[in-house]
Amino acid sequence: MSSLLFSLNCTMPVFLTMMAGFLFRKLKWMDEAFASKINSLVFKILLPVMLFLQIGGTDFKDSWDGGFVLYCFLVTFASIFLAFLLSFLFKSVPERGEFIQAAYRSSASILGMAYIGNIYGDSAMGPLMMIGAVPVYNVMAVFILMATSEEALSASSRGGVMKKTLVGVIKNPIILGILFGMVWSLLGVPMPQILHKTLSNIAQTATPMGLLAMGASIDPKKVSGELLPSILASFMKLVGLELLFLPLAVHLGFRTQKLVAILVMLGSPTTVTSFVMAKSMGHEGTLTSNTVVITTFLSAFTLTFWVFLVKTMGLI
Repeated sequence: MSSLLFSLNCTMPVFLTMMAGFLFRKLKWMDEAFASKINSLVFKILLPVMLFLQIGGTDFKDSWDGGFVLYCFLVTFASIFLAFLLSFLFKSVPERGEFIQAAYRSSASILGMAYIGNIYGDSAMGPLMMIGAVPVYNVMAVFILMATSEEALSASSRGGVMKKTLVGVIKNPIILGILFGMVWSLLGVPMPQILHKTLSNIAQTATPMGLLAMGASIDPKKVSGELLPSILASFMKLVGLELLFLPLAVHLGFRTQKLVAILVMLGSPTTVTSFVMAKSMGHEGTLTSNTVVITTFLSAFTLTFWVFLVKTMGLI
């Protein structure tokens, strides 16, 4: 019972905050345009500031774990490869592209950090997990969606898009927040109290605003056709990847904060931005939208189960 209560206390506040955003939209206190602006603010400013403080305020040399970062990196690639193999169950090439992205791309930045913070408070393991996974998420999503789009780009313009994608990854606010935090930590420069307090006030809004906006962005009415591939992608995202790679993480000796970071990387719901990217790359977006809605609602139960399991086993 104590393990169950621990698991519920870890996952339900995150889920209920997200559902509050969903309720606010139903009550017309938030709309899709407002939620989109909040998402942009969280992605570009609030979350990078939070990551900067978390890493910049720790001894990064002491926190760095190359094996952990490498594990996140390799498992992300392995997840994409598995989704690629499963995508051949479907005849439509554009549908395969959407399936691959929806099946592997987690909400690691917002939901992942929320779960880790809810259990351990400030932790360097969340940012380290994102160093290994987030760049791969972004780069591979563009490559996959571009290669499977019905409006496939010509060879000449494709090179330009590739270059633009790589530049976009380098300029990614989340990556920049992590890198600036690493540099600050390595330099050992003390942060003035006024600056630290100001940045802390900004950083503290990242998780609640991100969760509210995520909830407000979900519209169950958008669930329509393409249900079979959406259900398969949802199962892989919430259950399949955990079954494959969580035991491997345990076998390799990852525990406590590292194991929780891996758990949420593998089992967080499909990120809302995957729908935006699918549409912008010439895809229909129905399969992606369905998967986002399904995984967002079901993740409250699946993540609670995974946390309960590792807690019961004494791994966290």
